[in-house]
Amino acid sequence: MNLMITGLYAGLLGLILLALSIQVIKARRKHMVSLGDGNIDDLQRATRAHANFSEYVPVCIILLLIAELTSQADVFLHICGIALVFGRIAHAYGLVTKAGASWGRVSGTLATFAVLIALSFWNLYIVIAKFI
Repeated sequence: MNLMITGLYAGLLGLILLALSIQVIKARRKHMVSLGDGNIDDLQRATRAHANFSEYVPVCIILLLIAELTSQADVFLHICGIALVFGRIAHAYGLVTKAGASWGRVSGTLATFAVLIALSFWNLYIVIAKFI
């Protein structure tokens, strides 16, 4: 198997992670904070956007990879990949641009959770179906 689907979305998400990392670096330089967030609002939001991305994306990529290896559900996997990319961009944008709840944060969180749930259940289904 060539893993083109996982490769596509892992590549896109890797670039998004890089962009979020650059945002943190820019905020650190702007406020001259080398470690932590200095209790500075825009640095805290940039750091959380980066951290939240780093918390959810690896698990989703692993689930996507396993699903791609164990099934032939290309359309479903592309839908999950697109939703994950959209969700992570929306969440980061909403978090960085506005304090508190925002459309971006809510829609991004919902999209990410939908992907996490869908891929988790898909993988469980594939494993259970092999034993039944």
